[in-house]
Amino acid sequence: MSQTLRPISGVLPVVQTVFDEHDAIDDRAMEALLSWVLDQGVAGLTTGMVSEILRLTESERRHLNELVIDAARARGALSVVSVGAESTRTAVAFARHADERGADAVMAIPPITVGLDDAETYRYFEAILEATSIGVVVQDASGYVGRPLSMEVQARLLEAYDGRVYFKPEAAPIGPRLSELRDATAGRARAFEGSGGAAVIDSFRRGIVGTMPGSEVCWAIQRMWEAAVAGDWPTAYAISGPLNAMVSLQTSIDTYVAIEKHLLVRQRVIPSELARGPLSFRIDPETRAEVDRLFDQLHAAVFVTA
Repeated sequence: MSQTLRPISGVLPVVQTVFDEHDAIDDRAMEALLSWVLDQGVAGLTTGMVSEILRLTESERRHLNELVIDAARARGALSVVSVGAESTRTAVAFARHADERGADAVMAIPPITVGLDDAETYRYFEAILEATSIGVVVQDASGYVGRPLSMEVQARLLEAYDGRVYFKPEAAPIGPRLSELRDATAGRARAFEGSGGAAVIDSFRRGIVGTMPGSEVCWAIQRMWEAAVAGDWPTAYAISGPLNAMVSLQTSIDTYVAIEKHLLVRQRVIPSELARGPLSFRIDPETRAEVDRLFDQLHAAVFVTA
């Protein structure tokens, strides 16, 4: 298990999973993607919902996590890998593997096929924390997968595991819930923005320690984060305009994945837009054209204001 507990903060992009023509993880393309993301000056790498983790086998998830952890460690960057599962036993196994491999933290959504009460939800996260020695990001992915986590559960986890617990609130309305979490924990909760970067400015003012967007325009979000930290609000707002318009087109996991992979192909970072099915969304010509227009505006905002 990890011997040194590094605090996690800053821009931690959630990387996409690149597949080859046989629907297998493309290791070479993944290595190129991870290297490119780190080249953008971000704090580290993350896996999450847009990594298509729910469509990977258990062995593929462990392999993806290994690729991310190893790439980050080689560059002195942070790594946070997703371990949420439908059973506590599986989530704990993923978490132990990540800890032993050298991850800085794991991130977990609660099970999505059952409705858990607060006591059972607490026991699920407690088991992950007890099985590991590293940070644990409690991900409230209810925008995708169910009802929001209660403030009581989150406050109890922080009280019991202060120093190791982080939060990624994604339930609407994000801003007020973030403030509620902050106030319920007397400002001790360390939270990440989790809406693709769209809520970075508002969330920054509510006390977040970082953001976990997709990786496709992490160069823009890194610049926006730097501007917010420096109090350079004109630059931050110039970037957030086209970014928010782009994120508004992403209304489900499949739309996030399709648009993110399109933009990575456009930037010649990955070789194809292949995603693992079944798919509820395939990018159509009109959406593709609008995404490209917004990407051009975002690129201009970043490099004109730099």
